Amino acid sequence: MDPLPHLPGKFVWFEHASADVPAARRFYEGLLGWHVEGMPMGELTYHMILCGQDGIGGFRTAEPGQPSHWISYLSVGDVDAVHAKALSAGATQTFPPTDFGAIGRASGIVDPTGASLSLWKGQQGDRPDVEQVAVGDWYWNELMTPDDQRALAFYRQVFGFGHDAMDMGAQGTYHILKTGEKMRAGLMKTPMPDVPTQWQPYVRVADCDATAARAPSLGGQVVVPPTDIPQVGRFAVIVDPLGAGIAVITPVE
Repeated sequence: MDPLPHLPGKFVWFEHASADVPAARRFYEGLLGWHVEGMPMGELTYHMILCGQDGIGGFRTAEPGQPSHWISYLSVGDVDAVHAKALSAGATQTFPPTDFGAIGRASGIVDPTGASLSLWKGQQGDRPDVEQVAVGDWYWNELMTPDDQRALAFYRQVFGFGHDAMDMGAQGTYHILKTGEKMRAGLMKTPMPDVPTQWQPYVRVADCDATAARAPSLGGQVVVPPTDIPQVGRFAVIVDPLGAGIAVITPVE
C-alpha cells in the first residue's frame, strides 16, 4: 500500500500523558466509547486509541512530576528544519528531533507563550481530510494563551498558517489558523487567568449534553457546561480524573 500524502499544518495525533494509564483508559472508554488496544513497542506497550479502524491517538505514562495533559502532534514537512525554526522564533525544546522506529520522526517544543506541542512527520503520511468528522474523532484544536498576538505571529511565521479573525465582542478576537482554505485550529486570548496555556483538543460526540452528564459518574468534572456556539455547535469542557482537560462538541449539521 502506498503511503498517504503528508498534510503539513494539520493536527494529526493527540496523546494523553498521566501517571495512571489504566485509569485514563477507563474514563475515556466510558465517556467517549473509544476502543483502545495495546500495541507492543520494543519493551513497552503503547495504548492506541482507535476510531473505527483508524488510530487517532494514544495513552502513555507522563514523566515523573509532570501534570496530566493532552499533547497535540502537528504534521510538518521536515521535523528538523521546522524544529530549528521554532527555536529561533522563541520556542523552547522539550525533546529534540527523534526517530520512532519505522513509524515517524517527532520533536517537542513549548511555544513562546507557554503551550506545548509535538512536531511530527509520519512514515505513512497523514490521514486525509474528510467532509464530515466521525463521532469519536478529533473535530478541532484550540490554543488558549495569555498573549494571542505573540502566539499568532509565532504560528504564522514558523508553520506558514494563514489566518482569519472573528470578532467575538467582549470575548475579544478569535483567530482561525488555516492551510489554504482549510481551517486547522483556533487561537484566542485566555478568558480566565487561572486557565493554563495549552492546546485544547475537541472530540465530536453525538450528544454534547449526554456526554457531559456522564462525566461526573466516571470521575470527571464539567468545567464549562454545555454551551451553544451560534452556527458552529454545542460544546462542553471536561477535566478527567487525572486532571487533563478535553472538550467535546456536537456540531451544527
